[in-house]
Amino acid sequence: MFLWSTGFIGSKLGAPYAEPLTFLCVRFAIAAVLLALLVPMLKESWLRSWSQAGHAAVVGLLLHGLYLGGVFIAIDRGVNASFSALIVGLQPLLTVLLAAVWLKEPLSILKIAGIALGLVGVALVINDPGSIITDPAAVLNAKDVATLDTLGIAFCVLALVGITVGTLYQKRYCGQIPLVSGAVVQYAAVAIVLYPMMMAFEHEPLQWSPTFIFAMVWLVVVLSLGAVLLLMRLLREGEAGQVASLFYLVPPLVAVEAWLLFDEQIGWVGIAGFVFCAGGVATVIKAGSAR
Repeated sequence: MFLWSTGFIGSKLGAPYAEPLTFLCVRFAIAAVLLALLVPMLKESWLRSWSQAGHAAVVGLLLHGLYLGGVFIAIDRGVNASFSALIVGLQPLLTVLLAAVWLKEPLSILKIAGIALGLVGVALVINDPGSIITDPAAVLNAKDVATLDTLGIAFCVLALVGITVGTLYQKRYCGQIPLVSGAVVQYAAVAIVLYPMMMAFEHEPLQWSPTFIFAMVWLVVVLSLGAVLLLMRLLREGEAGQVASLFYLVPPLVAVEAWLLFDEQIGWVGIAGFVFCAGGVATVIKAGSAR
């Protein structure tokens, strides 16, 4: 989850140098090419049918397009990295509840208790950093801050929907799809969809500064190639709800990282939230292993 949390930091680090759709389109195109080169090196098979390719593409559009697109656009509009992570941090609650209905995963009292602990932790961290907006004056005029808040939160909610439904869809339909070649289709599908949107709505040139290159390399290699493939393997081997519970660790981790790198404030209330989040994760994992 540490690796996953750094995605919010990387997006904020690179945001001044590229518009969000451009940033994501370039990232996923590079990731798709690199993973395609890895498939024969790892001696992994390619997808066996158009049905598998379709399922992989849907996961890509949900898990990478809608989720990361929402986060990147929200941060580009001035929303705190920590606040974005906190909204998306509600994902375990939605995943466990939907998994009980869609995937028939059991919803035990212990699992519900873990969800409750995690929600308390997220609430504590939300109340600690303070402002939702990093620097409204740097993004819009003061009179437009209310609009910025609403749109930023709306994009965070879209991201929450994307990662929740994408996680469940991956668990339900992609269990037999090869991990690496499946990820190639995921990233390629998102890049293909984002390209015309990028050309239509974004016009600022991409700035290949050292900071942007570092952010891009980190997001492609560590996140798109490392953390995402690890998530897919965890979903294949464990319950969707149990895996999703790990995401309760992301908001406090992002809050700490954003404090260290961008001076987004965190205090004792936030630290207490971290403890509650960790307790919630441990409880849900225990509930899954006790079956």
